[in-house]
Amino acid sequence: MSVIKDAFVRFHGVKKTYDGEHLVVKNLMLDIREGEFMTLLGPSGSGKTTCLMMLAGFESASEGEIFLDGKPIGGIPTHKRNIGMVFQNYALFPHLSISENLAFPLRVQHLGQAEIEQRVNRALDMVHLRHLADRRPSQLSGGQQQRVAVARALIFEPKLVLMDEPLGALDKQLRERMQYEIKSLHDRLGITMVYVTHDQGEALTMSDRVAVFNDGVIQQLATPSELYEKPANAFVAQFIGENNRLNGIVRDVAGDRCTLLTDCGQSIGAMASPGLSAGDRASLSLRPERVSLMRDEGLENRFEAEVCEVIYHGDHLRTRVALCGRDDFIIKSPNTLGLVPTAPGERIRIAWSAQDCRALRA
Repeated sequence: MSVIKDAFVRFHGVKKTYDGEHLVVKNLMLDIREGEFMTLLGPSGSGKTTCLMMLAGFESASEGEIFLDGKPIGGIPTHKRNIGMVFQNYALFPHLSISENLAFPLRVQHLGQAEIEQRVNRALDMVHLRHLADRRPSQLSGGQQQRVAVARALIFEPKLVLMDEPLGALDKQLRERMQYEIKSLHDRLGITMVYVTHDQGEALTMSDRVAVFNDGVIQQLATPSELYEKPANAFVAQFIGENNRLNGIVRDVAGDRCTLLTDCGQSIGAMASPGLSAGDRASLSLRPERVSLMRDEGLENRFEAEVCEVIYHGDHLRTRVALCGRDDFIIKSPNTLGLVPTAPGERIRIAWSAQDCRALRA
């Protein structure tokens, strides 16, 4: 992983085991910039939440060291790390009003009443809930309760906020709206956020950079666009967004381009991932929206396929076709005026550019 000079958060050679035998986190090297929105993304059991819990102080590293603002924090208890936390369950006191929920941790710290009121009002303004200050959590929607949880995490004015699947309990529309609200809040305040999720869309929407975890190891650390357009390996390509895969052998490599001979004998031009050589077994990664149903002029890879299924999604059509001996090849087409939808059983021409697909180590 790349080293960032004066990293605000640094995991240096961090390992974690719960039973002394199996590593949940394996030699983690990760630097996070001050003010960055970093997302830890991966399937269940990949190690992402364990990393967050170690940073928060709820778990300790088995080996290695975690630094915050240049100082090791292994021996510092959670309540002295000055870190804001937001969890999936909002953990609000049901018998207290919203303002009282926010004031409670400040009273525990014995702050003066005037300062408590000032901080509570400022936190409520950040999440646009001043008008609901006197209501109890049960009188708020799920999205409003989550905004209160975010306000509570910010009321200490921390430089670092950790969020563990904070939107998992919300419905799709509300979850998407909250993504933009949290990202907007981050941009306004300039605080460092470390966000854990298994939702790829959430990670792509909100993050400055994303660390994709699998089996306790970061598979790729990159910006959302780089992750989507240039996955480092087959796992990242499959986990980030929808992806078509065709397997085969690399026939030749010329610069950043290569030719893949698929298992069914078809030749496909693609971009070559670093280190790929002629004779290597490879997996072709191709996004469904990069396949054209409308034209094949100027596109290097042109094939005939049979339509298996067409699904209407409102803004686009999702067409599943049989190609190269498999029937799970997906094409996403914008629902444009005048587009004549295909029908199951129809044979069609499809095409895509070599620039839009990548050959990865299988």
